[in-house]
Amino acid sequence: MSNNKVHRSGFVAIVGRPNAGKSTLLNNLLGKKVAIVSDKPQTTRNKISGVLTRENFQSVFLDTPGIHKPKHKLSEYMLEVTESTLKEVDLIFYVVDASVEFGRGERYILEKLSGISTPCFLVLNKTDLVSEEKLFSLTDKLRELHTFSEIVPVSALTGYNLTLLTELLKEHLPEGPRYFPPEMITDRPEQFLISELIREKALLLTREEVPHSLAVKIDAFEERREGNVYIAASIYVERDSQKGILIGKRGSMLKNIGSLARADIENLLNCKVFLDLRVKVRKNWRKKQYDVTIMGYDRSCET
Repeated sequence: MSNNKVHRSGFVAIVGRPNAGKSTLLNNLLGKKVAIVSDKPQTTRNKISGVLTRENFQSVFLDTPGIHKPKHKLSEYMLEVTESTLKEVDLIFYVVDASVEFGRGERYILEKLSGISTPCFLVLNKTDLVSEEKLFSLTDKLRELHTFSEIVPVSALTGYNLTLLTELLKEHLPEGPRYFPPEMITDRPEQFLISELIREKALLLTREEVPHSLAVKIDAFEERREGNVYIAASIYVERDSQKGILIGKRGSMLKNIGSLARADIENLLNCKVFLDLRVKVRKNWRKKQYDVTIMGYDRSCET
């Protein structure tokens, strides 16, 4: 069989510190939004699967929560998701924000990677924000601390070097079949994506004290006449003061969140959507295993 007929496939974990740009990288590699993006840390809480299919290869990306030392049950869950993913994949993309100083956070991740034999790419992101001198210095430091299969400077936001990254990815994947149909870009159900889109808009519009405690549950999803869809969703926070911020004066904040989310949901579903949002308080839910589980952050539910 000639090389150009060899089909390659595999699973790729995207890991790194919170805010390294992992979700932006995933979305731009796929050319489609499957992971929500925010400048708030710990935006990604679940393992998001994205599928990139070309004529002679298929890569299944797993965008994991940012690696950080856990402080409560939710962050313990997030770290478990990431660590289990590293053991399941054929390749790791270790994404580093080149625009911030190297510190303990990166050392913590490198310690996690040190015990794993899986091939690893160093993906230096946000290179459009740094000088060549700083980029070279950071590269040398990271190269001294870990052995990488490839080192690729990119800008996930502008698309710089993403084609090169894709080509190198293909070369490192093992021979294998297509795991998913070519038209499929994610294995996450629609209701999960909808809840994430709502959470993304709430993160975008609210103040710093709200984001970490935000969770969204879909309460109802009903297809109605003429192809329209009714969706009822609850946005959960931990304190009454956070509820007030999310609702806003005369409901203005909640209305804005709903308007932005509805536009993205309609684009996802290709139909008109009626979105009914409610804000509810569940005190300190991130610290309670039962509450973390019912919010949808449960290892047994991971796909």
